[in-house]
Amino acid sequence: MFELPPLPYDYDALEPAMSADTLRFHHDKHHKAYVDKTNKLAGDAGLEGRSLEDVVREAHKRGDKALFNNAAQAWNHAFFWNCMTPEKGQPGGALKEAIDKAFGSFDAFKTAFATEGAGHFGSGWVWLVTGSDGLKVISTHDADDTLVRDGLFPLLVCDVWEHAYYLDYQNDRPGFLKRWLEEIANWRFAEAQLAASEGKGDGFRYGAGASSHAQAGKTGSESQPTA
Repeated sequence: MFELPPLPYDYDALEPAMSADTLRFHHDKHHKAYVDKTNKLAGDAGLEGRSLEDVVREAHKRGDKALFNNAAQAWNHAFFWNCMTPEKGQPGGALKEAIDKAFGSFDAFKTAFATEGAGHFGSGWVWLVTGSDGLKVISTHDADDTLVRDGLFPLLVCDVWEHAYYLDYQNDRPGFLKRWLEEIANWRFAEAQLAASEGKGDGFRYGAGASSHAQAGKTGSESQPTA
């Protein structure tokens, strides 16, 4: 059975950019519900013992929308928790070079990321990914993620479902994205993901143990390779 991964920081560690109330509702209720439903549906589908990544891909292959939606959301949220940190910073090293090459500058990247997320109609996710063409920003609808998109490796994601920000920002999604990028985006995690995409170390994988990239406060979130 899949377990709900603990947050890699305390509930109040991301304040004021993200409140403890938001994290309690988002992690303890929304994420837990996805994990619980995935366990039931995966069992019904005969997929016990498979990794969550395998379950997501197999559900997509079979056209099992209920299982895909819940399993992908369970995975997306676990990845998302690792994409945040109380340690404010900016990308460095190879990630900074890749961002500058793809977008022209870090500021231009932030604009592209926030614009994509704010302009995404309805619920979904906004991602920084890498692939054969280098870095780019994409958004996915509802539970859709990078696990079922060939050639894409995720570096960073922000949740733009309303439950991710409504308690703190109401309908101001652009304000949420701007503050998220400037104050709590986890650039060290993104740097590690970029290295993993090039075969240097492990990337995020659900349920593989305590994250080597999670920072600050308590640790224990799920992490390691994805694509």
